[in-house]
Amino acid sequence: MCAIHWLARYVYIPEKQRPWAGSSPPGAVYRFAPNWKEEHVLSHLAEARGILQADGYKGYAKLYQPEPDGEPRLREAACWAHLRRDFHGFWVSTKSEIAREALDRIGKHYDSERDINGQAANVRHAARQKLSQPKVSAFFAWSEQQLLRIPGKSNLAKAFRYGLNRQEAFSLFLTDGRVAIDNNPAERALPPIGIGRKNWLFAGADTGAETLARAMTVIETAKLNGLDPQAYLADVLDRIHDHKINRLDELLPWNWAPTKAASGQAV
Repeated sequence: MCAIHWLARYVYIPEKQRPWAGSSPPGAVYRFAPNWKEEHVLSHLAEARGILQADGYKGYAKLYQPEPDGEPRLREAACWAHLRRDFHGFWVSTKSEIAREALDRIGKHYDSERDINGQAANVRHAARQKLSQPKVSAFFAWSEQQLLRIPGKSNLAKAFRYGLNRQEAFSLFLTDGRVAIDNNPAERALPPIGIGRKNWLFAGADTGAETLARAMTVIETAKLNGLDPQAYLADVLDRIHDHKINRLDELLPWNWAPTKAASGQAV
């Protein structure tokens, strides 16, 4: 018997949330692993190339290492929401003025982002170079100054070091307009698993968790494409048995056109 220890999720942002107005169809991918060992991440993302926006989980580290040609398979884009969370937790518990200022400074980055959300990548890049670059540089310079003023083992110091040690990753969004300021869309795809995991403890086996990952992939991708998952699945399961195999792509969430019966059931 087992529990679902970890269900990884890799989310492509839906068009209405996709910050740089990309044209690729939105989708979510869930993968199951029995524990937090890095071998699972390395396996799941073995063929991935491009940019990975995530938290500071150590299991990702090898994905960012240079390959023989000197370039990494994946470039690291850090998440400002995770950094903000650390400062917020310290401020809530201590009412630290330094933590409060850190929150205010990070908040200004988000103020700039609101005006360019949904714009083309080149527009976002130009705006960030003009508005955000000076603020980000000032934030890290200020962070180094604060480390000289506070206890080195405090949680506040840990928050500052978390940001400073990943300064390049936290700055990638400034030089690439496709990169978001955080990975909150992926985080929002996780709560159903977190809530359900308490109910699934010691129920079923790893194969059940793998089935759940596949089901969540279909359900969440349907949602990202603006579909009612129940109506979509009911229609696809009814049609797929005699649907031509060379036209299966027509049933993908971003291509799907409901039958008349399914249209009547859709919410």
